[in-house]
Amino acid sequence: MAGVAKRVPKRQCVICRESNDKRNLTRIVRSPEGEIAVDPTGRKNGRGTYLCDKPSCRAALVRTKGLDRAFKMAVPQEVYDRILQELDAADSGRTVTE
Repeated sequence: MAGVAKRVPKRQCVICRESNDKRNLTRIVRSPEGEIAVDPTGRKNGRGTYLCDKPSCRAALVRTKGLDRAFKMAVPQEVYDRILQELDAADSGRTVTE
């Protein structure tokens, strides 16, 4: 079937609720073990939620406890801090070292 465009899945930002192509959003995943991390590949096992790249959505993530709602659990402030640090590092093209 030449000329048939592949359908790109849409996902919704957990903060602003705007739909966008999955590849334009950042996936945050809670693994079956309970670890919460940024999933740059979009393929990690676990419950995922998506965040757009708008600075206002990143700022609101902590203020509105967006991950608490998405994962239906209390997420510690340290996890929010680490997630935002990972997102900032990914934007600047470097990796976060522990």
